[in-house]
Amino acid sequence: MRQLLLAATLLAAPVLAQDKPTAKAEAEAAQARAPVEEQAFVSKGQVTVSGQRIAYTATAGTLTIRDDDGKPSASYFYTAYTKDGGGNRPVTFFYNGGPGSPTIWLHMGSFAPVRVATANPEYIRPAPYGFGPNPYSLIDKSDLVFIDMIGAGWSRPLGDKSGRDFWGVDQDAEGFARAITRYIVKNNRWQSPKILFGESYGTLRNPVVAARLEQAGVSVNGMVQFATIMNYGVRQSGYDQNYLTLFPTMAATAWYHQRLPNRPADLKSFLDEVRGFTTGPYAAALAKGSNIGAAEKQAVARQMAAYTGISEAFILRADLRIDLQRFQTELLRDRRLAVGRLDSRYTLNVADANADSPDDDPSSTAVTGAFVATFQDYASRVLGYKTDLAYRMTARGPGFTWDWSHRPPGATNPQTTPNSGLDLAWTMRTNPHLKVMFVNGYYDFATAFFGAEFDVSHMLLDPALQRNIAFTYYEAGHMVYLNPDELAKMHADLGRWYDTLGGVAR
Repeated sequence: MRQLLLAATLLAAPVLAQDKPTAKAEAEAAQARAPVEEQAFVSKGQVTVSGQRIAYTATAGTLTIRDDDGKPSASYFYTAYTKDGGGNRPVTFFYNGGPGSPTIWLHMGSFAPVRVATANPEYIRPAPYGFGPNPYSLIDKSDLVFIDMIGAGWSRPLGDKSGRDFWGVDQDAEGFARAITRYIVKNNRWQSPKILFGESYGTLRNPVVAARLEQAGVSVNGMVQFATIMNYGVRQSGYDQNYLTLFPTMAATAWYHQRLPNRPADLKSFLDEVRGFTTGPYAAALAKGSNIGAAEKQAVARQMAAYTGISEAFILRADLRIDLQRFQTELLRDRRLAVGRLDSRYTLNVADANADSPDDDPSSTAVTGAFVATFQDYASRVLGYKTDLAYRMTARGPGFTWDWSHRPPGATNPQTTPNSGLDLAWTMRTNPHLKVMFVNGYYDFATAFFGAEFDVSHMLLDPALQRNIAFTYYEAGHMVYLNPDELAKMHADLGRWYDTLGGVAR
């Protein structure tokens, strides 16, 4: 395969003083550029999943998308794993969130044929890192394609396009829809069942991409919403729904850290009870605002304290509205510990025992080093990918701004705060065969499971379409796959779900 030729060539001819490039222009000219011509570096591997030895082909490369006039607009880096001799088996497209993140986390941690070894829940020791075949890969059910967003990883705009042409709800989804279509065209996967798999912001992206594909004549068979946040409206200041969204996760966290005075033995049953309280007395109390009576307020605070391990006095001072960061530092304050946001099982020693917010997120810093180093080594040494581009761990930086406006299908006016649940509802009504799996970690504050339940219930689908939606739950956080025990359960759950989509896994 042809290797990348990315270093820009500077002319050696004399330059007149008035035409001398600025330092910024010189730096930009010297930067490596993404290739317009698509690249493909191919290698072979094998992995054993559920007792089946699977030989596969790995392709690390780029997909060039073009505008409606055929002009190249962006180069998307991807890694595809296809089972040898698999034919038109299902194909799943993965991406992470942010917005701004590459897909290194799903690629190196979840369902690829290889993964970083993780423990539960603890900081991964510095190099050398554990890495090898993944017995829980979904290669037994589907071919797998991991794609980086523009400005992250090795994905870049082309020509006169810049990151800002892709940094927005609709712009980003349009780019991904074109990249997915390009992969389908290039590899003749038209007859393959197609699945979208998004994590975090990727779950807001999923419905928008699915709707655009549907409008372009590419119907999706399935969608995995992994750590879901479709509706950013609940996070607006002064909107009580966010307190309701987070409360069951607070209760789960208190249960995990054994801060409940009468701790139930079974987490699932306990959370069913908490859900009832949240949608009933707690929601009613918040709806009354400052008009709530003293007796009702006291009773609700008492029950909140019983469910969260936070003192009744603290809850009353907060007017029944516990801010997340304050909960993170308050729950284990007597132990000088803060709990994580992405995964509240993780704890962080705090410098200030009186702090009202944590210094960092221990559930993020615990794994970053291992994932970054392992991927860089694997991409070069095993996949054979060659490039002078730097692998960007985020698109965020100077000049990064995200356009949050969004226009769902059929909407007269754009949303200023996106809720792609409307896109998902439209797509499911248009394509009544689309099946959706929501994968949730009980200890995830970043995308709380109760928020996904709320948003789905407010899509107002008829009962026949509601049957196409499934929920699964795990004793883990935002990145469920970090828990090796739950990863095994998740692989089994997703395997059964894939079997309902049609097509032959072979």
